[in-house]
Amino acid sequence: MNTEILGIVFMFALTVILAIPFGKYIAKVFGNEKTWLDPVFNPLERLIFRTSGIDQHQEMNWKQHMAALLTINMLWFLVGMLILMTQQWLPLNPDNNPNMSAHLAFNTTISFVVNCNLQHYSGETGVSYLSQFWLMFLQFVSSGTGMAAGVVLFKAFREKRSDTLGNFYNFFVKSCTRILLPLSIVVALILVFNGTPMTFNGKDSMTTLEGKTVEVSTGPAAGFIAIKHVGTNGGGFFGVNSNHPFENPNYLTNITEMFAQMIIPLAMIFAFGYFIRRKKLSWMIFGVMTIGFLLLVIPNIIMEAKGNPAISGMGIDISSGNTEGKETRFGAIASGYWSIATTVISTGSINAMHDSTMPLSGMNELLAMMINAFYGGNGVGLLNFFIFIILGVFISGLMVGRTPEFLGKKIEAREMKIAMIIALLHPFLILVGTALASAFPAYGLATLNNPGFHGFSEMLYEYTSSAANNGSGFEGLGDNTLWWNVSTGFVLILSRFLPIIGPVAIAGLLASKNYIPEGSGTLKTDTATFGLMVFAVIVIVAALAFFPALTLGPIAEHFSLN
Repeated sequence: MNTEILGIVFMFALTVILAIPFGKYIAKVFGNEKTWLDPVFNPLERLIFRTSGIDQHQEMNWKQHMAALLTINMLWFLVGMLILMTQQWLPLNPDNNPNMSAHLAFNTTISFVVNCNLQHYSGETGVSYLSQFWLMFLQFVSSGTGMAAGVVLFKAFREKRSDTLGNFYNFFVKSCTRILLPLSIVVALILVFNGTPMTFNGKDSMTTLEGKTVEVSTGPAAGFIAIKHVGTNGGGFFGVNSNHPFENPNYLTNITEMFAQMIIPLAMIFAFGYFIRRKKLSWMIFGVMTIGFLLLVIPNIIMEAKGNPAISGMGIDISSGNTEGKETRFGAIASGYWSIATTVISTGSINAMHDSTMPLSGMNELLAMMINAFYGGNGVGLLNFFIFIILGVFISGLMVGRTPEFLGKKIEAREMKIAMIIALLHPFLILVGTALASAFPAYGLATLNNPGFHGFSEMLYEYTSSAANNGSGFEGLGDNTLWWNVSTGFVLILSRFLPIIGPVAIAGLLASKNYIPEGSGTLKTDTATFGLMVFAVIVIVAALAFFPALTLGPIAEHFSLN
């Protein structure tokens, strides 16, 4: 057990140590400074822009950024629907997987476009290799979209005043070519050399230890699995995700995949500080996020390591921890760590079944997604945290009787209205969706495999995962129905684009305002004191919004268990 703990400490420490220089590299990429990869990617990017007819040097305001973002996402959605609904007639389908229904194709396409990967199909039997390649493409571009939106925030606070904030397509292409692609290649190579398949062949016939012949799905998995983590997407090439021995063969690949999904979200925090030349601010943000992460992950590790007291009461040895739904090649501790890392970061990949974690572990997984601001997905994690910064600045200003300011820009009524709408949107989508599923038994209750409190948690988790663009699930839920596909599909759309548009709009409005030099009475936003204020705001918002629902689900289940 001590070795397992040292393993996760090593994983986290390695990620933080490498995130700092990687953040500096990211800041140089988006600041148009020279990097060592320029000779490789400058010609590629020139070819992309020349072929597409896009002028990457044309400056855009925040509205033009958002128009470009929504336009290309709509195009990807239409192409995705076409491919998934006709895949059985298209090439690269050696296993003869059938077409998707319209409502499943709608949910799947939306889910991958918005960087969620909420899979209501089973990977190896639900889609063809051609469809897998299109979904892999969406994993690149959806992550690049989030990063490009995050860089608009960077640009807004780099200059003292600006009406334009760079070019969306330039940020988007550089995110894909200079950051996502090189990391994905490295991760994919590690996976291939450890046994993950990368082939266009169909199912393999294998003989088991019992002498029986079974058909085992293979395919071009390594590339898909690499970008699913690097891009904080999370969708599994195989139905059981990184539980599968082909997706995650051993402890080395487990460390690699954990590192891959955490490195860019952490690096983006430091990149923000380097880019706007306020490194102390990035350390404040990192500190608040890390405190929140540790307060969630440490209890999960402890609870999963202790195991289920109900099983212990039956006289069964639980010294290995809560092993239900877990892979023995990873163990309870590493799985407990992954369960929070993947929900905090909004990756959504799993190396153990979250439905089988202890009730309060499930609560922490839910809280990680409900808060949705500790690290977060690529680019959008900072946008979500920015909303809490604005709320923290406003409350602090009220407390001292001063006009709220952030980095020399006044926070006025218009910015606060946008911030409050975005802050309330997240709990609104989660709680209304869960309430509707509970109110109509034919849609919600009839799809449950578990009764009572845990069944309620399954429904709550599905909408929370959708609203947080996470994609993991309590898999006791039968989610491939018209109700779940359509209802979560609309939650996915609203919870992806509005929380991007809102912070970017605030950043654009603040960038166009005159800069106010800092004085003796200026509220310092890069201090530990202000960090505690932001943390308190996050806790209060989450507690007020979600505690009643959590009481009905995982908390009640915990007390019934004991």
